[in-house]
Amino acid sequence: MSSRSEITEIPIIDWKLIEGGQKDQFLSQLRHAFVVVGFAYLKNPPIDPALIEGTIKFAPRLFDLPQEEKDGLSMVNSPHFMGYNKLGNEITRGKVDVREQFDFVTDLTPTWKEGDPIYLKFNGPAQWPNENSLPGFKATVTEYLQQLGKLGFEFMSLLAESLHLPRDIFDEFYETPKESSQHWCKVCASPYPQSLL
Repeated sequence: MSSRSEITEIPIIDWKLIEGGQKDQFLSQLRHAFVVVGFAYLKNPPIDPALIEGTIKFAPRLFDLPQEEKDGLSMVNSPHFMGYNKLGNEITRGKVDVREQFDFVTDLTPTWKEGDPIYLKFNGPAQWPNENSLPGFKATVTEYLQQLGKLGFEFMSLLAESLHLPRDIFDEFYETPKESSQHWCKVCASPYPQSLL
């Protein structure tokens, strides 16, 4: 088995192994990726390719919205920590982040009340651009997140299986029922450095 110092590439695991009846090979690759490397790239995920493409095509249009409209979706307006952050608004490790970003989620009804764990404050609706500004954006991203969430549950079950654990070992970390868990998406844009223009 490789040591971490010998890792020279990101493991690529192809979902088509599952679809093609080669689950044992998939599980072996998954186990190696997460035990030795710590992460992997999942190729050919079971998500509608047109949905992936549609979500990607929306990204530039999202950031091209008028600044006033983006500011109206500012994260500071959301008790659930979702929405827009403008360029240079966040700091990581003492340095200004050179990106603007949106955080979207599958909408949930807020249920947090005094005395509940603070993380439950995250559960709530996202702030979405006006449908007239980006027709179909909310529906596309919501469906993308739903499919991604379904994949995530199955992926975690396969990871457990690859480690010779019960498939449902991670279920205790999800909301109950797990299908009510919220799924997040961060969309970022960074300007090109002037030296590259």
